[in-house]
Amino acid sequence: MKKLLWTGIIALLLSACTNSSSKTNNNETSPAIPVKVEMKGDGFRLVRDGDPYFIKGARTIRTRYMEEVSEYGGNSVRIGYSDNVKEVLDEAHRLGLSVMFGLPFRAERTGFDYDDEEAVKEQHDQMIKIVNEHKNHPAILLWAIGNELDHVPGQEEYNLKMWNAVNDVAKTIHEVDPHHPAMTVIGSGRKNKLKDLVERCPDLDLLGMNAYGDIGEIPEWLRKYKWNRPYAVTEWGPTGHWQVPKTKWGAVIEETSTEKAKVYRERYESVIASDPWCVGSYVFLWTSNRQERTHTWYNMFHDDGSAKEVVEVMQHAWTGEWPENRSPRIVALKINGQTAGDNIDLEASVMQTVSVQVNDPDNDELRVEWELVPENKKFGAYAGQGETKPEPVEGAVKSTSANGKTAEFETPDAKGDVFRMFVYIYDGHNNVAVANIPFHVKE
Repeated sequence: MKKLLWTGIIALLLSACTNSSSKTNNNETSPAIPVKVEMKGDGFRLVRDGDPYFIKGARTIRTRYMEEVSEYGGNSVRIGYSDNVKEVLDEAHRLGLSVMFGLPFRAERTGFDYDDEEAVKEQHDQMIKIVNEHKNHPAILLWAIGNELDHVPGQEEYNLKMWNAVNDVAKTIHEVDPHHPAMTVIGSGRKNKLKDLVERCPDLDLLGMNAYGDIGEIPEWLRKYKWNRPYAVTEWGPTGHWQVPKTKWGAVIEETSTEKAKVYRERYESVIASDPWCVGSYVFLWTSNRQERTHTWYNMFHDDGSAKEVVEVMQHAWTGEWPENRSPRIVALKINGQTAGDNIDLEASVMQTVSVQVNDPDNDELRVEWELVPENKKFGAYAGQGETKPEPVEGAVKSTSANGKTAEFETPDAKGDVFRMFVYIYDGHNNVAVANIPFHVKE
């Protein structure tokens, strides 16, 4: 009896705390925190719980590195629907983070037929069922109806009825959940398709834009096609692997972690923080150990959890403050004095020299590691997605200098193949600099 009594008292106390946590929530039985879109001057803003809310977000994979979003000054995460989504929402709320919730609205590229009225209705009902299940969770910020639905690999034509289906879901969301705006997410590479969305989706509250090297074009593009509503940059980061220079044999040349930090800062300041139509962003990708063309291209954390320089850039963007200890900076990476742009062509089974020029803002003692990895041979429009990191070439590095910044390695006996020499530079304070340089083995 005493145990039941105390359980009841605790439940009442928790209920009281929950009901008082949202000062503008008119529904006292719901812990939902209301969000709305407002015009402000010549632009827009989000208002959450009565206060202006600029999204300082990151794309996470479930709860991985979610705590670090909060620690570095972020306030939101972008997630997709999964079996454990309630656990993810609970963890986000515990950390004081809001959530852009991605509804699993299917694209034509997955085989969905938008001429099938029964399938469209079934999907509509499924989306609304998910919304009803989670709409009162205090972490919810926005509903995102699908991701890059206009992308159909290999063709430009697509079924315009898809946008009607999106709008129908958005309209119903407004009916069942007046507290949270609805959006969809499109890619920046298909600009001409925005006019179809504008015509067929009047009930969307805002737009999500995924963009990389062309992020600077977003403000002009949206105005050109008369979007006339706010947007969030829902995925952005380094220059995409489809946008960078290539060697003469087709190997893409990846930016170093230092070069990436520079473009992250420039892109954030010139678009996200500057355009009055932009209500914030979700940087990509706030995790580690994900292979997409390489295992270092998009991950903002290294395989061991060390933070790359782009993480400190985001801390500064979100808080205005730099961390006390900064990441190492890579100046140059060369094989036999040549850079990646020199189309390095090497004889098989011959000793070569690779060197990195690096400095550290804090004059920390640096530890340098080298790793030779075969090029992943999966290419195409979606190259990288679903990949796994190729097994490194064991024993390729034969010796290193005392400070580790120069190494001698033997070219593999694999004529015609492509490899990448990776370098990882640790400062002993959980920071790392990374880079790689591709080379071809002569036929």
